[in-house]
Amino acid sequence: MLGLSLMLIAVNLRPLFASLSVLLPDIIAATPLSSASAGYLTTLPVLCLGVFAPLAPRLSQQVGPERSLLFALLLLAAGTAMRGLGDLYSLFIGSALAGAAIAIGNVLLPSVVKRDFPGSPAVMTGLFTMALCGGAALAAAFTLPLAHYFGDAWAWGLGIWAIPAAIVFVLWAPQALRSSRPAAQGRRRIKGLAKDPLAWQVTFFMGLQSALAYCVLGWMAPLLRDRGLDGVDSGVIVSVSVMVQVVTCVLVPPVAVRFRDQRLINCILALTAAAALTGLLFAPLSTLWLWAVVQGIGQGGLFAMAMTVIVLRSPDSLVAAHLSGMAQGFGYVLAAVGPLLIGVLHSWTGSYASSAWVFAFLGLATAVNGWGAGRASLVKVALLPDGAMR
Repeated sequence: MLGLSLMLIAVNLRPLFASLSVLLPDIIAATPLSSASAGYLTTLPVLCLGVFAPLAPRLSQQVGPERSLLFALLLLAAGTAMRGLGDLYSLFIGSALAGAAIAIGNVLLPSVVKRDFPGSPAVMTGLFTMALCGGAALAAAFTLPLAHYFGDAWAWGLGIWAIPAAIVFVLWAPQALRSSRPAAQGRRRIKGLAKDPLAWQVTFFMGLQSALAYCVLGWMAPLLRDRGLDGVDSGVIVSVSVMVQVVTCVLVPPVAVRFRDQRLINCILALTAAAALTGLLFAPLSTLWLWAVVQGIGQGGLFAMAMTVIVLRSPDSLVAAHLSGMAQGFGYVLAAVGPLLIGVLHSWTGSYASSAWVFAFLGLATAVNGWGAGRASLVKVALLPDGAMR
């Protein structure tokens, strides 16, 4: 039941990004938003993932991970609903609030897996990353048809995703409120994580692969529409690509943990994801479906491995929460640069062709750090009682 609940929470952590992606050309056409400003909009929630991620372990230690996730669901539903009000101010503010909520969920899910599923961390990591990708795929496929159903109203297409978040909030509340708060005398803190080279390799691996992922979620649909596809077809191709991620999210972690380390797997997946994005830019239109599938294989496996190495490189759930906070805090701030660069370059050049340089750099950098993060080792930290002398 806990595993199912975690998957339902995870499903709600990605529609925010995919729903905006497929509607972005319509929002630009209906509002004063420029391509550069659209880049800021797609970057804002990703930036919030980084800014608020370090706060999640502290919140969890104060009220417990279950209550923290409940608060995140409430904030997510409120922020998503605000995006549906139809004005740019609400769009930006709602995106920031929902991004903060997703940051809490992103950080705490690996920690709960490490704590409650010590015998099968790879399987559970694969399942909740599958749910994350599934939520993105649903939003990519159904946002535009829903917007058309409500009279071509882009605001409805964005705001309607508050409903599933609110439903899961209601379902999760009994379990969260029954959970015990952490005992004050049992709280511990860790020291030395920021000085550990492996922790930084995990962090850069998470951040750089996320930059690729949010280029996909933020700009793949506009890129395909720029190549001549209509909005619905673009959304379906994005959805297919993300649905392929669902499959690889489940398959890759259990296979990867059977090897002595995960270095080669991380490198192959990074280069595959970046090469496929370049294919979507320049390949013949008749091959776009193939490139979308290949991109889904690379990106889905890459995301699953980024979450898996957080669990594998951590000696316990407390360290996993802090490593997750560090990797996603600094990492998502770094990740925000990816979609921002795509928007700025498109505004300068009027074309997406220059994005190929961004994809190439991100792919190579992700591969390098994935090699380091895939080493069979644990991060080295000191565990101290909360309030102990520094």
